[in-house]
Amino acid sequence: MAKSEIRIIGGRWRGRKLPVADVAGLRPTPDRVRETLFNWLSADCRGAHVLDCFAGSGALGFEAASRGARRVVLLERERRALDGLFVQAARLGDDTIEIVAGDALASLPRLGGSFDLAFIDPPYDQGSLRARSFARLEDAGLLADGARIYFEWPRGEAFELPSAKLGWLKRKRAGQVNYAIAEWRSTG
Repeated sequence: MAKSEIRIIGGRWRGRKLPVADVAGLRPTPDRVRETLFNWLSADCRGAHVLDCFAGSGALGFEAASRGARRVVLLERERRALDGLFVQAARLGDDTIEIVAGDALASLPRLGGSFDLAFIDPPYDQGSLRARSFARLEDAGLLADGARIYFEWPRGEAFELPSAKLGWLKRKRAGQVNYAIAEWRSTG
């Protein structure tokens, strides 16, 4: 598989390869990490409302859609990555996928509904966006009780949960990537 492609790991689009836009700093979540992540989330995707705060290649959001998510919202601000998301969504032909152009912090308060699953994996050089994005989700009331929150950060960087209402469920490291799932409860 070319470096500029992602492969859907499971679900109805399993094995499908999707090109990735050539954008500086874009680092799709590796197959191995996505496989473990979606094994952890196997009971949580079907029928879920999913938010990918920093969609980039769309790897996480498209994977969730492939596995039966009811609604998948992809947020992206970089024009070439955004164009790639629109192309891939059109190829997949799935009306559960919504693409929102713009900065995640500015866009989050304008989203409607609540989300059962949120992916928060901003560019590694902007690590403060993890906590700030989560705070916006929490403040805007966008999280369903029991929502699963995925965080990804580089090896060697410390990361603590940004809310007393979050608790770790699973954590792991693969190569240079730390990744984890936390659960949000409306009462802390």
